[in-house]
Amino acid sequence: MTRLLEDRFGRVATDLRVSLTDRCNLRCSYCMPEEGLDWLANERLLSDDEVVRLVRVGVEQLGIREVRFTGGEPLVRRGIVDIVRRSREIDPALELSLTSNALGLARMAPALAEAGLNRVNISLDTIRAETFHTITRRDRLHDVVAGLEAAQAAGLGPVKINAVLLRGVNDDQAAELLGWAIEHGYHLRFIEQMPLDAQHGWTREQMVTADEILASLEAVFDLSPAVEPRGSAPAELFLVNGGPATVGVIASVTRPFCGDCDRVRLTADGQVRNCLFAREESDLRAALRAGASDEELADRWVIAMRGKRAGHGIDDPTFLQPDRPMSAIGG
Repeated sequence: MTRLLEDRFGRVATDLRVSLTDRCNLRCSYCMPEEGLDWLANERLLSDDEVVRLVRVGVEQLGIREVRFTGGEPLVRRGIVDIVRRSREIDPALELSLTSNALGLARMAPALAEAGLNRVNISLDTIRAETFHTITRRDRLHDVVAGLEAAQAAGLGPVKINAVLLRGVNDDQAAELLGWAIEHGYHLRFIEQMPLDAQHGWTREQMVTADEILASLEAVFDLSPAVEPRGSAPAELFLVNGGPATVGVIASVTRPFCGDCDRVRLTADGQVRNCLFAREESDLRAALRAGASDEELADRWVIAMRGKRAGHGIDDPTFLQPDRPMSAIGG
């Protein structure tokens, strides 16, 4: 019998984010230092078989209906196509997606689509090569653009773009990026910068807020609230010039949507995180490797969800940033 991943506040997790690696081939300034981080040792990472087994437990026993593979950068995981294919075999109706920086996607998009991936979310903060290099410390904008085109051609749509605006870097480029996304048929979502950087340098004063993002867009475009219900989606959608094009704003900090959260995360080393900003984790890897049955793993997962807090607490004066950065948690 299927149980639910329900917390004490009645929220039910049906959307599983699975990190396949903490490694990344970019060095975005709001995520990690230029020299990178101390990556997880290979023996600590879940194997392909372990990833697929935990996805199966989530789907068959705990009501998971959506799985998104994340990183770090998931495309650097050597077995990713096979992981997608085997996850698709669990349930043909499962929604499978991928969050990526698109480096390497031009080469891999057809295989991922053939394996059963439904769609992709691509991180892209600017369409200016110089600004891209400033943010990512890599000269790879052309590869990202090629990856976006390949994803669209392979049918991995709607292709969504996630963008973070940084004060004094690209906060004057919001309208430019939106116009470009609409021209190419991509769905753009702006995300408020969150306190998940490895350097712990985030400050609320430096963060570009949702209000500022919308004001910048409204200087060029006519925005109106989208008519479709938001549900548990993190993005607040707006019609652009009356539609059908939309733009989204994910205001995790200034307009939190914790009350409707339906997500749970599994890190690359097999830890359940019931909230992106949780400071506690529940270890499934140790139990799995000690011979736990699927039912025992499901029991541990259910217990982990019961500890989920009502909200992330960023506005609380006692808020502490998670020890792990975003690259080690998975988006």
